[in-house]
Amino acid sequence: MNTDFDRRQLAREAKAIVALAFRNGPIEDIHAGRPCPTCTGQAGYSRITDGEMKLIMKNAMDHVYALLLLKIERPDEYESRIRLGERYTVKWDEPRTPRDSRA
Repeated sequence: MNTDFDRRQLAREAKAIVALAFRNGPIEDIHAGRPCPTCTGQAGYSRITDGEMKLIMKNAMDHVYALLLLKIERPDEYESRIRLGERYTVKWDEPRTPRDSRA
């Protein structure tokens, strides 16, 4: 699977899955809140509690799992969800592998 089409398809799915499983979950509620006046822009300060992080990761994991099940069990519904997720990713950069990102 090295064709340009296959890679574009995987990039499309990755972006949509992140939007559906991560961006549109509990992290959006945290992001939508007011900025912290004392820690804004200061590296080293946690702005997400352990409980919030657990909720964010659990939500993402559950949504990715559900999407991957749909891909196997109901491909038409999976494609419909991917198209929905793409609506949020129009202006996003294309994904790269972590290895490519180190360059």
